[in-house]
Amino acid sequence: MKLEFMDSSVPRDMSSTLKPEETFFSWRAPVRPFKARSRNFFWTVVLLAILLSIIGFVLEGIMPVFLIWAIVFLVFVLFSVKPEDIDYEVTNKHILIAGKKYSIEVVRRFWITERWGHTLLVFDTPVRFPGRLELVVRDIDKDLLKKKLERFIPYEEEAPNFADRAASWLSKRLSLDA
Repeated sequence: MKLEFMDSSVPRDMSSTLKPEETFFSWRAPVRPFKARSRNFFWTVVLLAILLSIIGFVLEGIMPVFLIWAIVFLVFVLFSVKPEDIDYEVTNKHILIAGKKYSIEVVRRFWITERWGHTLLVFDTPVRFPGRLELVVRDIDKDLLKKKLERFIPYEEEAPNFADRAASWLSKRLSLDA
């Protein structure tokens, strides 16, 4: 029995709720995509932070300085600490990320993308948090993955929004890895 949802023209296979849970894929991969950065990258970030801190302090006081250095700390941690590997599993009923279950029924759509040499399987959800689940995929046939998931979730790549286009434009013109 197939039922068509109002938010999607692609019907979902509702008979999966009557079937026992079947694991399509399971793998072990990093928590997030990671790209090691050079020493020059971190020096560039620190120098930019010093410049912005001076400007922020003159215009607004000490609070912007705290914010800027908190962001510098976050950048340092994200780009210097290699992420741990966790277990991922995709079934006909759930998406399991390190033992945490997300129902496949609340996923609007999915797509496959690349970032920093890693393949990402992205699920879009209607809930505010998490609005998007990004799973690092390793050693899995992307076409088979897409074929299996399309039975339950529509495959539809998201068009880049203003923030995505601005970040892409900025990263092409301002390379911090000089």
